[in-house]
Amino acid sequence: MTAKLIDGVALSKKIRAEVAQRVIALGARGIKPGLAVLLVGDSPASQVYVRNKVKACEDAGLKSVLEKYTADFSQTELLARIEALNQDPSIHGILVQLPLPAHIDANLVIEAISPLKDVDGFHVGSAGALMVGQDGFKPCTPYGCMKMLESIGVDPRGKHAVVIGRSNIVGKPMAMMLLQASATVTICHSATPDLAQFTRQADIVVAAVGKRNMLTAEMVKPGAVVIDVGMNRNDEGKLCGDVDFAGVSQVAGWITPVPGGVGPMTITMLLVNTLEAAERAAA
Repeated sequence: MTAKLIDGVALSKKIRAEVAQRVIALGARGIKPGLAVLLVGDSPASQVYVRNKVKACEDAGLKSVLEKYTADFSQTELLARIEALNQDPSIHGILVQLPLPAHIDANLVIEAISPLKDVDGFHVGSAGALMVGQDGFKPCTPYGCMKMLESIGVDPRGKHAVVIGRSNIVGKPMAMMLLQASATVTICHSATPDLAQFTRQADIVVAAVGKRNMLTAEMVKPGAVVIDVGMNRNDEGKLCGDVDFAGVSQVAGWITPVPGGVGPMTITMLLVNTLEAAERAAA
């Protein structure tokens, strides 16, 4: 068996085209969705991520404001800047690129963003809304994963889903979204004994731990859907995920590639969240 690819690039293009049409509709009412991106420090990886986010916004017709600050920018100054953006009616989404320099408390910064503009979905208010099934902003990566399942016609209802990873950014919200979609969900992590006993039972596996080749072919149920959230480098320096793609693709029914899988969807769902923030503000 050779797994079918879940093409994140193609799905992203489709959703971004839909976003662009909704942006035009808002524009007819005199509203342009606005995203402010704050970058503190000079991390090369963060600069690439930020550049991609800003370009995606502009391509879809959204307004993007990029604010760059040096690594010695103070926490007090950053919090003041966030508060000013909270009050700015032309800004509908605020994103502070992580990680932040060590002298800045990331949790404090995230909580300073208005839940109405928390398009990353990291605020405790957004997490609480997800937990109880209320409207809020979903974290972009797991939101993108759910859209990928939808795109291939896989309904999680009644299926066993295993999420490997328990981060606040991916693992926990991923499990919550699958649970809301009526899957039976198992969360595994670094302290789970015999990971394979769980993954071999799974109809859907989401790997999100940041460890190369962590999920191998003998750990996967034939025909399962495998979503690889990992972003690692192999010995040659090439981008790869948490899944042994060559082996698992011979067992799984569907699989996401790295690159070209979940990555493009993360930025796409940021655009969707920003658009929805503008639509809510205009309602």
